[in-house]
Amino acid sequence: MFDAAINHAPGVFAPGNLGELTGVAPFEMVDAALEAAGGKEHRIRRLPSRVVVYLLLAGALFADQCWKQVYSRLVSGLSVPGKIPAASALSQAMHRVGPAALRELFTLLKGPAVSKQKHETRLAGRLVLAIDGTQIAVPDTDANRASYPKPRGGPNGEAGYPMIRLVAVLTAGTRMLIEAAFGTDAVGELTYVHQLTSCLRPGMVLLGDRNFATYRFFAAVAHTGAVFLFRAKTGANAMILPVLERLPDGSYLSKAAGQPVRVVDAVLTLTTRAATRESGYRLVTTILDPRQAPAEALVRLYHRRWKIETAYCELESQILGGRVLRGRHPGAVAQETWALLVCYQVLRTAISDVTLQDSLADPHRLSFSIALRTARDQVIHAQGILAGATVDWVGHIGAAVLAEPLPAKRRRTRVRVG
Repeated sequence: MFDAAINHAPGVFAPGNLGELTGVAPFEMVDAALEAAGGKEHRIRRLPSRVVVYLLLAGALFADQCWKQVYSRLVSGLSVPGKIPAASALSQAMHRVGPAALRELFTLLKGPAVSKQKHETRLAGRLVLAIDGTQIAVPDTDANRASYPKPRGGPNGEAGYPMIRLVAVLTAGTRMLIEAAFGTDAVGELTYVHQLTSCLRPGMVLLGDRNFATYRFFAAVAHTGAVFLFRAKTGANAMILPVLERLPDGSYLSKAAGQPVRVVDAVLTLTTRAATRESGYRLVTTILDPRQAPAEALVRLYHRRWKIETAYCELESQILGGRVLRGRHPGAVAQETWALLVCYQVLRTAISDVTLQDSLADPHRLSFSIALRTARDQVIHAQGILAGATVDWVGHIGAAVLAEPLPAKRRRTRVRVG
């Protein structure tokens, strides 16, 4: 339902776009998500549900704007921009659509595409994933505090905002989201991880920090057929991991509450211009054969876990700019959070698509911040909404990130300071 001559959908559907990113989350996909969520309309409204979904996605791109200002950016480049709806009309329309449609859209977009697999990190043929959690602040309203209590106050007093806890699984190469779950921050990450294990399959390796090294989670991951590589605690709170057999690479076989595992005890040395520091690491994995993954390879691979920290930085510092979400009640918070995750995923997809046309492009040197700024420009100018006869995998966003690649990662020789 569009008019190719004017490069956008007709009539009341015209504001429903995400600029060039519409090609990643096209009209048909948004309509399918709405139908799956039970949000298919029986009559055409002034603010159709499809338009509302794109408004929510654009809200993630323009996190510093109110909803009326976001809407004005959606229509600023259209030939017939129309009247900006009142804030109350936008609020009612978003309430009508609800969070389920955004959750369904995320389901349609999550995961790495087969065409991008060559750029993903692998170990012995297995796709490498990382899991971790973060916190995002939400408005301090009575409704939000009832569902998302504020974190307990420390020595400086009560926390300023209620928080949601987000836990996600993503690929350690292109940083594409595989699955996500979120809710109250009153419970820890391990409460949410069992909602995520359904995304794991044989042929995957899951990386996680010490918080995820529990007997129960070990068993849950192993049950999926995936293997894991987690850092484990040492000292008084260490897991009981008896030495059953020493292996040639220095690792040893053990059992964690009956689960066969392999343990790597390593000492990492970091030398900067200021000092040399050593740190002990204990890694636990269900890759039992050292010929598939020698101890040194596992230690080097574990560093890839930090890719998820980079992704959270992109979500919170670059997309949100450190801002609090807008939603003033739990339903709006859930809706906005799913929109944020969808926005991140379509940006990551657009960046990865560059490599489909330029095989020499290094996905690790393609700037997320440049992609984000260029995507905002495409929304404001209403460019690239509909694909032409020939698919352009690069587009304006791809051309921008290719024009200014990040410098090659260098060995750090100075201490990290704030």
